[in-house]
Amino acid sequence: MRQLSEADRDAIRIAQDPKFPRLLEQITATGGCSHPIHLSGSTTTLDGTTGEILHHYDTHDEPGERLLVRCQNRRATVCPACSRLHAGDTFHLVRAGLLGGKNVPPTVRHRPRLFITLTAPSFGPVHRAGETCRPRRAGGVCEHGRHLGCGVVHAPNTSLVGQPLCPDCYDYTAHVLWHAHASKLWDRFVIDVRRRLASSAGLVQSHFARHARLSFARVAEYQQRAAVHVHAVVRLDGPAGPDDEPPAWGTAELLANAVRLSAGRVLVVAPYSTAVGELTLRWGAQIDVRPLRANGDGPDDDAVAAYVAKYVTKGASETGAGVDHRLSNWGHIEFAPVSEHVHTLMRTCWRLGGLPEYAPFGLRAWTHTLGYRGHILTKSRAYSTTYAALRAERADHLGQRDTRDAVTERHWRYVGSGHTPGAALIAAGIAQDLEHSRRLCGEAGEAGRRSQ
Repeated sequence: MRQLSEADRDAIRIAQDPKFPRLLEQITATGGCSHPIHLSGSTTTLDGTTGEILHHYDTHDEPGERLLVRCQNRRATVCPACSRLHAGDTFHLVRAGLLGGKNVPPTVRHRPRLFITLTAPSFGPVHRAGETCRPRRAGGVCEHGRHLGCGVVHAPNTSLVGQPLCPDCYDYTAHVLWHAHASKLWDRFVIDVRRRLASSAGLVQSHFARHARLSFARVAEYQQRAAVHVHAVVRLDGPAGPDDEPPAWGTAELLANAVRLSAGRVLVVAPYSTAVGELTLRWGAQIDVRPLRANGDGPDDDAVAAYVAKYVTKGASETGAGVDHRLSNWGHIEFAPVSEHVHTLMRTCWRLGGLPEYAPFGLRAWTHTLGYRGHILTKSRAYSTTYAALRAERADHLGQRDTRDAVTERHWRYVGSGHTPGAALIAAGIAQDLEHSRRLCGEAGEAGRRSQ
């Protein structure tokens, strides 16, 4: 007879508790969240005019006298249930900026819109997928006596892809510092695009905001060489944003030209260091600019939104370019389950983080992301809706917010997080069932669209 596991025994114990039905309701309400937050406290909703108590909730009668709420972690490797919800919100956020909806007018789909990809520069030759690794300069041997090509056609998922052909030639310091400045490089890029658009239209650069507005949503993704590159949706509006048509001179071609020129022009200079010297940081030479057209001649809007949503839920560990938690000491770096290439990047990040000139970048705190400090998804204010608005809309749909003129008093405190082994087993089953139901609904909807 098979011996029950600890999780099975704990699940049986939980199921025998008189309050198990309510605990099951709570776990279901979190969508099977893997690491729920435990809260204790109360909420009282009062009529704003009369002071009458409209609703009162207290955790006193809940299982364990606590309420479970979602962890809301975006990483699929940390919480699959919450990452799926985050991916859905991201899809609607990006899609609204492309096609309208969520208080964005549908006319935005006829605006000049681009889907662009900006990459990091080369920090040294690496093994490449889908093509023969041939030397890119005469002689084909570096100063350390290593061949700058291996003559092999690598499959895309081969572990060797992205690894340096010569680790001693690879500029790990520039790689880390480029990550530390990537967000500033993006900001400079956006400013320069505005200036180039103004100059092309014959405007004084400082007057651009009176005539047009540049809106965007961008997502950062780690390449196989562990360097971040950026995918972004860029849209040109009138000065008031989505509700305002762009000027007649604002075309997709003009916008695309400005993007290409700015990507090749902007730079950031890292702080001077006696140990490193002075580094000038730029975007890489590989730039992709694709117009998004309402007539379907170009990338599909839904596909672009889904593409962005897919990458926003990827953790660093899932791409092999880091780990999903902070590393507090050198020992943690050495035992991280990553390639030697990424280990070297982490060591470089930690070493540079100890230099006073790089203290403002907090590199040691961001060793797990190889020095990249930016958000995975960022957007301009006028691009579309916000995550907060989407969550509020979902709460209204589920009847979790009172829309009357009411005053709410809240008294909550954090009392823990996570699941016991048995509760984790139950949560995983609920999350799996919900995902199966969503998949069936999606397939039914797709079949219905095809039959029309």
